[in-house]
Amino acid sequence: MASATPSKMMREEATCSICLNLMVDPMSISCGHSYCHLCLLSFIKNMTPPQPEAFACPQCRVPFQVASIRPNRQLGGLIDIIKNLHHDMSCEEHGEQLQLFCEDDGQLICWRCERAPRHKGHTTTPVEDACPAYKEKLQKAVTRLKQVEAEYKNLIELTTKQVTKWKTKIRNQKEKIDSDFQNLHNFLHEEEKSYLWRLEKEEEQTLKKLGVNEENLLQKSCALRSHILELEERCQGSDQEVLQDVKDALSKVSAVKLETPEAEPLELQTACNVPELYLDVKKMLRRYQVSVTLDPDTAHPALLVSEDSRQVIYGSFKNLDISSRRFSALPCVLGCEGFTSGKHYFEVDVGEGTAWEIGVCLENVQRGLDMKQKPEFGCWAIRLCREKGFVALTSPRIYLHLKEHPLLIGVFLDCEAGVISFYNMTTGSHIFTFPKASFPDILRPYFRVYQCSPLFLPPPDE
Repeated sequence: MASATPSKMMREEATCSICLNLMVDPMSISCGHSYCHLCLLSFIKNMTPPQPEAFACPQCRVPFQVASIRPNRQLGGLIDIIKNLHHDMSCEEHGEQLQLFCEDDGQLICWRCERAPRHKGHTTTPVEDACPAYKEKLQKAVTRLKQVEAEYKNLIELTTKQVTKWKTKIRNQKEKIDSDFQNLHNFLHEEEKSYLWRLEKEEEQTLKKLGVNEENLLQKSCALRSHILELEERCQGSDQEVLQDVKDALSKVSAVKLETPEAEPLELQTACNVPELYLDVKKMLRRYQVSVTLDPDTAHPALLVSEDSRQVIYGSFKNLDISSRRFSALPCVLGCEGFTSGKHYFEVDVGEGTAWEIGVCLENVQRGLDMKQKPEFGCWAIRLCREKGFVALTSPRIYLHLKEHPLLIGVFLDCEAGVISFYNMTTGSHIFTFPKASFPDILRPYFRVYQCSPLFLPPPDE
């Protein structure tokens, strides 16, 4: 490979390092470097000076003052000479002008080269005759490269949209997982963290692959842009410049092909349907199921408790012994079992009943006219009203909008965590969880019974 010609070296020295073209109206700064006048003004306008009134030279970073800018007329004259210097290209071997083009070798040659043995029998054409056809080929090559460049830009835009779409999917999936797991927070805290971790890893891996694709596309697009500029500059040059190594240039262009990155499937692998995965809530809750029976000694006189103490109905008022343990104002009854620690779960079959109250209360809850069904008075329960539907007996009351009417209610109690939750065991879905509380006394199952709405406590094995 021959070294650069003097003409090419002169062009390089006269090239502006900002726009990479021959300088127009060259201006010099205090460090000695020169740039196009407009390029220098644009550079100063868009840069923040590191020091007051001082800017760093784009090439050597030496500070310069705006006041130091001076026209470089001598360099301007030299650039005019370079622009008009078309006869500088001469044969390195013979020193003659390169006025012929060898079609066989695709090289510029002089008249002496044509007579040399290595070009004997070759087809040669005067430069001015050969140039138009090859110039047309180069222009077609530029058009093709621009089409490939446009396709790269489309791919980059598509990849950027994929990144945004993927992040949106990830965000929506996170929100869904968070919502599903909130209902089962006390049971599934570790599983929730595990799924979110896996989802984040999936996000990270896919975004990394998409990022690599995007970066590769950008690099190839930039390289293509540089190649296009080089060919466009060649087409603007002299005939000799157009034909210099033109076949090599065309060969490189023909080898350029659009390299489409491997498509990344934007389908989530980390899907989480909580009820399906934990077949569900029922199975997990029933790990803590206890056998609950009704305590007849606490039952209101209007309630009738079955012999097996598992069913209660609202009947006629009976004369019973007066007892501080018995509910005297409201038709309520307690379970026999008391809870002071650990996790416990029991179920109540409400059937097609139209009204009931179910929950837990403190052992020492008021049972007369002054009884109030609120957490601050030691009662945590939910209610079905004929008029208002489902209600959580909080302060103030919270109305519950259930999609399906539960036939079987599950009550879960975690004494240490201060959690009391209710579940629709017909569907395995969460109904309501009371705010965290502390329990200073023994907790017992609590039931309020209405007419035509019997309650049944199924044994755990059912």
